[in-house]
Amino acid sequence: MEGLLKLKRRHFNALALAGCTSALWGRALAQDGKDPVILVVGDSLSAEYGLQRGSGWVALLEERLEREKVQARVVNASISGDTTSGGRSRLPALLRQHRPTLVVIELGGNDALRGLPLKMTRENLATMARLAREAGARVLLLGMEMPPNYGAKYGQEFREVFTAVAETEKTALVPFFLKGVADTPDPTALFQADRIHPNEAAQPTMRDNVWPALRKLLAAR
Repeated sequence: MEGLLKLKRRHFNALALAGCTSALWGRALAQDGKDPVILVVGDSLSAEYGLQRGSGWVALLEERLEREKVQARVVNASISGDTTSGGRSRLPALLRQHRPTLVVIELGGNDALRGLPLKMTRENLATMARLAREAGARVLLLGMEMPPNYGAKYGQEFREVFTAVAETEKTALVPFFLKGVADTPDPTALFQADRIHPNEAAQPTMRDNVWPALRKLLAAR
């Protein structure tokens, strides 16, 4: 009887050890296979300025991910009025907190509106891209263009900031985030009364401008 009890005890201990090992392995797999995190660092164009909550392009992106059955979590760290300097200063803490798989950088427009040096804008964007890559994230840069009244030369130089950063830092690029919004025959149709911020009707187009490049980056994990 005593031998039988010892045998049962050894059998129970073996099962318990196997159960613990299985649980630990399961947790390790869950951590390794965790859903990707998409971190959006932007300005008012991504922060739903003047829009009903949940109607901006970032919220529509979350809906698209769900509809396409793509398991990913979106963190919108956009702040209205932010510049590339602000984004650069905020990014290290955001990377530590959220450990993103993919970082979408949507900044630069406010730099131009405030007349900040293009060299500084380029350096800030390049630093943000580099920090994100060093943290293990892929980077998607959303390019911007200025209205014609800023002049052809300045417009060209501003546009080249984004292409240059994408090339030197090896990031993905959406050449013009507001394509189909700001370059329509009636440039005011898809903007709010201030003629600066896209309205709710423009948000699906903005989301669709980002989606192909973002989907490609997610698929490349």
